[in-house]
Amino acid sequence: MSLVVTPKDQFQAMIRLLNTNVNGNVKIMYALTAIKGVGRRYSNIVCKKADVDMAKRAGELTAEELERIVEIIQNPLQYKIPTWFLNRQKDHTTGKYSQLVSNQVHSTLREDLERLKKMRAHRGLRHYGGLRVRGQHTKTTGRRGRTVGVTKKK
Repeated sequence: MSLVVTPKDQFQAMIRLLNTNVNGNVKIMYALTAIKGVGRRYSNIVCKKADVDMAKRAGELTAEELERIVEIIQNPLQYKIPTWFLNRQKDHTTGKYSQLVSNQVHSTLREDLERLKKMRAHRGLRHYGGLRVRGQHTKTTGRRGRTVGVTKKK
């Protein structure tokens, strides 16, 4: 499991959840947002489903409360979190709804971009060329990092 907790029942300044260091000094709802793929609204609903006191700091939680939170984050549909709340709706390959967290977010995004490039879709070609993808104007904006201007011949 991806949960590491020290055996003592004291305050912990740093907690390791889902391969992410979570600050123990912050309230639990905001501390969970350090995990990639978990925002404020999702952490709020997870804390409510886990019956965790929202006034507690993350370092004050017990090991069983942390395990409940991790279980709900990983399996949201089993705890009746609606499908429209999840960040991966109707996956292209499986057709399932899921919540991607930590390393899954990065790898899935990379796979999606590779799929778009492979099928030679317009979005994939724009990503491949390093251009703006979502219809922004590019004539005068977004020139940083590129060579602009006329070079003088000698």
